[in-house]
Amino acid sequence: MSETKRKNFSGELKAKVALEAIRGIRTVNEIGQEFGVHPTQVGLWKKELQEQASSLFDAKRGPKPAEFAG
Repeated sequence: MSETKRKNFSGELKAKVALEAIRGIRTVNEIGQEFGVHPTQVGLWKKELQEQASSLFDAKRGPKPAEFAG
C-alpha cells in the first residue's frame, strides 16, 4: 500500500480559484480541472472568501498614533 501525501495549496492559489468561482463564468468542475483541485474544495474556498471578504475592510487604516516618549 502506498502512502499518498496531501497537497498543500498556497493562499494565492486559493484566492485565484475562489475569485474565479465567484465570477461564475465557468463551472466549478471546469475551474477544478484547470487548477487541479476537487470541485468540492473550489466551493469551500468560494464560501470562505465570501464570508471573510467584509473583514478585509473592517480594519482602520491610516497612521498609527505615536506613543509619547516623554
